[in-house]
Amino acid sequence: MIGRKRRVAVLFGGRSAEHEISCVSARAVIDALDPQTTEVVPIGITRDGSWHLLPGPPALPGETGRMTEIVAAAGAAVELAVESGSSELVAADGSRQHIDVVFPVLHGPRGEDGAVQGMLELAGVPYVGAGVLGSAIGMDKAVQKSLFAAAGLAVVPHEVVREPGWEEDPEGVSARIAGLGFPVFTKPATLGSSVGIVKVHDPDELVDGLTEAFRYARKAVVEKGLDRIREIECAVLGNDEPVASVPGEIVPTGHEFYDYEAKYLDDHGAQLLIPADLKPDVMEQVQRMAVTAFRAIECAGMARVDFFLRAEDELWVNEINTIPGFTHISMYPKLWGASGLEYPELVGRLLDLAVERHEAESTKSTGVRELGGT
Repeated sequence: MIGRKRRVAVLFGGRSAEHEISCVSARAVIDALDPQTTEVVPIGITRDGSWHLLPGPPALPGETGRMTEIVAAAGAAVELAVESGSSELVAADGSRQHIDVVFPVLHGPRGEDGAVQGMLELAGVPYVGAGVLGSAIGMDKAVQKSLFAAAGLAVVPHEVVREPGWEEDPEGVSARIAGLGFPVFTKPATLGSSVGIVKVHDPDELVDGLTEAFRYARKAVVEKGLDRIREIECAVLGNDEPVASVPGEIVPTGHEFYDYEAKYLDDHGAQLLIPADLKPDVMEQVQRMAVTAFRAIECAGMARVDFFLRAEDELWVNEINTIPGFTHISMYPKLWGASGLEYPELVGRLLDLAVERHEAESTKSTGVRELGGT
C-alpha cells in the first residue's frame, strides 16, 4: 500500500461530437473517487485537441443551464510526457506532475478509438479500459460486426457503405440497401451516443439518412430495422477473466427509437428496466454472448454490450461500447449497481484493473534473444 494518495488523471471533452456527454460522464466519475485515497487531476480536452489542467471537475448542465464545453481559457495547458515510463504531465513552464493512472472518459473518435490509448502506451502510464486494438475495433461498428460473426454471434443484417462508393454509385448502393428491406437505420460507423442515427422508412428517405451519417464519418453502417424487438444491454468487467452483469432493458418513451434526445435531453425519454424481465435461460445467454463479444474484440477493463431480442429467444448482438456512458443515469453503472457493485466500488475496481493489466504487460521483454540462446 503506497503511503500517498493515488493520483488519477481523468480525461474528458475531446475532439468528438460526444464532447459534452464526455464531460457529464467525467463529472460522475470524479464525484465517485474517494478523496481520502485519491487525488484527482481533471484534464479537459478542447475540440481542437489541446489539454488543459482544470481547477476542478466539469460543471453539470443542472448547475449552469447548459451542456459543458471545454475551452482553452478553462485551465493551464499541459501535455503528457511521451518518454516511456515517465507518467508525467508537463506544463508550459516545464514543471512536471506525476500521475499513477489515467481514466479516459472520452466518447467517440480520437478518444475511444485507440488514438489516446496509443499515446498512453507510449508514455507507459496505466489507463482504464481497452487497449489500442480493442478500442479501435470497438469504435468501428462495421469491423466489430465481422468479428462477432466470426465468433459465432448473431448480428443484425446490414450493409457497410463508404462515402466515396455512395458518391460514385448511389443507385448501386441503394439497390444493396433495398435488399435489406425497409425500414433501415443509417449510422456513422465510428460514433456513439446515437449521434447521426436516422430511421429510414422508405427509399425516398435514404439520401437524407446517409447524408447525416456522412456528416460524422466516412463510413456508414445501414442496419435492417427489426420489428417487435426489445433493447437489452449487459455490462462486462474484467481483464483476462471478464464477468457480465445482470442484463437491463431500455424502453423508449415518446420516441420512435432510443435516439440522442431520448438518451440525454429528455428526462422521460426512456424507461430503464433493471434487471430486465427475461427468462433465466435467456438472461444467461445474454451474459455468455456479452463476454464472447468482449473477448472477440480483445477488450479489457470494461464494456457495455447491446442486444436486440425478439420473441423471447431470437437474440442479436447490436454493438459493443468500450467506454460506455458513466453518468448516474447511464446503464453501465446502473447494471453493476443492480449486480451488487455500487458506483464508487466500480470506479475503484476499474482503476485496479488498469494497473493490473499494465503490470502484467510490463513483464514482457522488449529485446530479442541471441540465436542459440536458451
